[in-house]
Amino acid sequence: MTLEDLVRLRRARDVMDRDYARPLDVPALARVALMSPGHFSRSFRAAFGETPYSYLMTRRVERAKALLRRGDMSVTEVCFAVGCTSLGSFSSRFSQLVGESPSAYRARRHDAGAAIPACVAKIYTRPVRIGEAGSPAAS
Repeated sequence: MTLEDLVRLRRARDVMDRDYARPLDVPALARVALMSPGHFSRSFRAAFGETPYSYLMTRRVERAKALLRRGDMSVTEVCFAVGCTSLGSFSSRFSQLVGESPSAYRARRHDAGAAIPACVAKIYTRPVRIGEAGSPAAS
């Protein structure tokens, strides 16, 4: 993989980080990276260790966790606010990454982490696939 390819892949990843709530699919992200969809998917996985879809859903779940902690939005509202179009798919992915349903996550208290700076909390609350080795959440 060339340095130019990595720059293009980072550009697409930045779009996912910034525009996670917009409808984003592999062909649209591949256009940002100036690659074919197949080449983009393979290259993204090789560079970042996960598929573009997995990365995007992790960003969406990460944002959903923040919205659910606030407690002023329903799970359905959060689902649509982060760019998901199916409550069932959102709930399944959330449960897979976080280890509990969005409703259960929203219902429990979150004030224990209130004194932790957001930049530190983000590292430890980043959703990861359950059982993924080496992640702070898996420890």
